Amino acid sequence: MDQLTDYQLIRKYLKGDESSLEVLVQKYMSHIYGFLFKYVKDEAVAQDLTQEVFLKVWKNLKKIEKNKNFKSWLYTVAKNTALDYIKKKKAVPLSYFEDETGKNVLTERLTDKGRSPSQLYELKENKAVFLSAIENLSIKYKTVLSLYYYEYLNFREIAEKLKKPINTIKSRHRRGLVLLGKSIKSY
Repeated sequence: MDQLTDYQLIRKYLKGDESSLEVLVQKYMSHIYGFLFKYVKDEAVAQDLTQEVFLKVWKNLKKIEKNKNFKSWLYTVAKNTALDYIKKKKAVPLSYFEDETGKNVLTERLTDKGRSPSQLYELKENKAVFLSAIENLSIKYKTVLSLYYYEYLNFREIAEKLKKPINTIKSRHRRGLVLLGKSIKSY
């Protein structure tokens, strides 16, 4: 049963084979736990959220379409579950903002770098140039860049959302960046 695709396992489960769901859960359990742990940095919470994710998956398994990538959908459910938990959580420990070396990234970013008024003006001008350059891109490039950099979707998720081949999305991303660079240089 390990050789079956995710979609085949889902179909078998929906036809009454309970063990198919167990195989699917076992296949992704540790990966989802690790993914959630990166968000919440707490073992017990990550375990609870992992159970919540698989409960949501179980409840919505009938809705998954044949052409939809189960793994991508599963990670989207996990990401949204983690973000919902973080939003509901009242206090965020400062350790949450520490990088691998233990340095607090939050205080690094909040520290006044002492920019002069002329530097602030230049930053404002650069931002205006950048925003103008993005607006001048055609919609197909602007859409891919926005989904990638502002909504943090990966290429596969963008391809699914836009119903385009993944290589088309990668090409539009690369071409959009080139056009953006040329546009900025012309200012």
